[in-house]
Amino acid sequence: MERNNKSKVQVINNGGGTNKLEGYNRVDEWDNNTTRELTKHYEGVLELIGEDNSREGLQKTPERVAKAMQFLTQGYGIDPAKILESAMFREDYQQMVLVKDIEIYSMCEHHMLPFIGKAHIAYIPDEYITGLSKIARVAEAYARRLQVQERLTMQIRDAIQDTLKPLGVAVVIEAQHLCMVMRGVQKQHSVTTTSAFTGEFLHKVETREEFIHLIGNNLH
Repeated sequence: MERNNKSKVQVINNGGGTNKLEGYNRVDEWDNNTTRELTKHYEGVLELIGEDNSREGLQKTPERVAKAMQFLTQGYGIDPAKILESAMFREDYQQMVLVKDIEIYSMCEHHMLPFIGKAHIAYIPDEYITGLSKIARVAEAYARRLQVQERLTMQIRDAIQDTLKPLGVAVVIEAQHLCMVMRGVQKQHSVTTTSAFTGEFLHKVETREEFIHLIGNNLH
């Protein structure tokens, strides 16, 4: 569904104060058409599981969930290559650049339950570097979609490799999947680790070992 009817709402929370400049401003953005359609579907879901949509606590729940789902899947409207290209700089640097402990919040496409963890991402530049925050934004852009961890790991790797064309890319993701924790096998302490490498990280053992050593204190 095309999202072209955006609505932006600014919510002011003054923390009990009277000055509207105090506290914080929160800006929420969603597509009005998508919100209406999703709301109808979530009303049906609540009815099918035996709930009463007219109950006070649920009267606005379908709409809230509709807006939340758009936030959780906003990555579909983001081009990770454009993120990297927005801050590409020529630099004579060919050593490892590592951004670790990037928080990951995504949703498993099999049960639409969250998986939560962290990503460690490194690359070895070859002429171009990118802004450090852009690495985290690429991870976020792919995580905010229905995902499997294996694909997410490779998508982050490929976006950096294809856009920056570095000498190599390394990505490791560790995550806890609520589809394993809350349902099914119900193993509360299980953690899944995935990795993907290109270039020097793939072909040079010492480079890969340096990367693993640098992130090793954080791995489970």
